Amino acid sequence: MGHAERQGTIAAQVEELLAVPGPLTIVAAGDPVLRRGAEPFDGQLDPGLLARFVEALRLTMHEAPGVGLAAPQVGVPLRIAVMEDPAPVPEEVRRARGRTPQPFRVLINPAYEPAGPERVAFYEGCLSVPGYQAVVARPAAVRLRGQDEHGRSFDEVFTGWPARIVQHETDHLDGILYLDRAELRSLASQQALAERWSQPTAEEAARALGFELP
Repeated sequence: MGHAERQGTIAAQVEELLAVPGPLTIVAAGDPVLRRGAEPFDGQLDPGLLARFVEALRLTMHEAPGVGLAAPQVGVPLRIAVMEDPAPVPEEVRRARGRTPQPFRVLINPAYEPAGPERVAFYEGCLSVPGYQAVVARPAAVRLRGQDEHGRSFDEVFTGWPARIVQHETDHLDGILYLDRAELRSLASQQALAERWSQPTAEEAARALGFELP
């Protein structure tokens, strides 16, 4: 299949998704689109269609609800993700996790690298793996490069919880789920998490479930 034909196929797929009003359907783990890795965005969607798709991603993220969503999670294999975090958490959690409010933003063709040696581990979940969370150790700070929805380049350092969000969403674009990086002994249902492991850090869970923290 040629480049122009692939572009047309993806544009037609997105048009079909947007023909149904309301939030998009989030695909679950087991769907190959989550494991293939996404194509770099290079104009497969014209500016108008891209804007409509971004708005649909935003609506879907809000409705889920979540703080990030990648295009493969709605079945579209393009390197596009959105994030937004009002951070409605207690101050103790905010301090422990570095969870600061983040405005809505679009990440196109993002790529990250660690910005320092420190790693931190917290419970993390995914809209494509409903019902569970697990502890993931990730770099505490990352340098993220990419473009916004208008094609403007950015090169920024993210720290705290925003660093975790951009790593999680960029991983989706590489066919990686958070479970690939997780400490599987920490895996907990949402009910168990709420009843036992809602502390600001994962230290109690690590002791009780028998896993190491960085």
